[in-house]
Amino acid sequence: MIIPTLNEEQSLALVLKALPKVGLVIVVDNGSTDRSPEIAKAHGATVVSEPERGYGAACLAGWAHMESLSNDFAVVVFLDADYSDYPEELCKLVGPIQTGAWDLVLGDRTALAKPGALLPQQRFGNWLATTLIRRVTGHNYQDMGPFRAIHVGVFRQLAMEDRTWGWNVEMQIKAIQQGFRVCETPVQYRPRIGQSKISGSLKGSAKAGYRILWATRKYRQ
Repeated sequence: MIIPTLNEEQSLALVLKALPKVGLVIVVDNGSTDRSPEIAKAHGATVVSEPERGYGAACLAGWAHMESLSNDFAVVVFLDADYSDYPEELCKLVGPIQTGAWDLVLGDRTALAKPGALLPQQRFGNWLATTLIRRVTGHNYQDMGPFRAIHVGVFRQLAMEDRTWGWNVEMQIKAIQQGFRVCETPVQYRPRIGQSKISGSLKGSAKAGYRILWATRKYRQ
């Protein structure tokens, strides 16, 4: 389990408490100025520091630490630290991979999101990203949700490299291009605790939109 974190002291403890038992929880501190690292340690998580700001940079740092261990992990899960997703639904994503049915399982928030959880700019970003990916790959994704699980061997083959908000786009494009089995499963979604680094401001939304466009262009074949 990899949880990228940037100033989420209000929500991180709730996320960690709600998690079912997993083999390893890695909280990647992406330059927090609050007590997020201390809270993570207090709840038994392994804390990895990645001072370079960027969602992809944080995910890659967590993955590098996971790979440095001798444990034989079969599945890696990515989850946000803002308590918008429901950690209790972890088995819905991991189970189908453990049974061998799917290689990548994505949480689809579009049907079960609570009122106000997906802001207009988030819905637009979803529409933009999924439309562009469909044009590139022919695959019709419903969502770009952050709660996702992937088989470790498959993840290695994707050779992820994006260090910004193009991370999810890269993963979803490469998975289809390389012929892996991908499914989306409905998950609940609630309004996040605290202000979003992306949808919480016009500047953040514009930056994320640019990275989506950039990533779609870069990773198309």
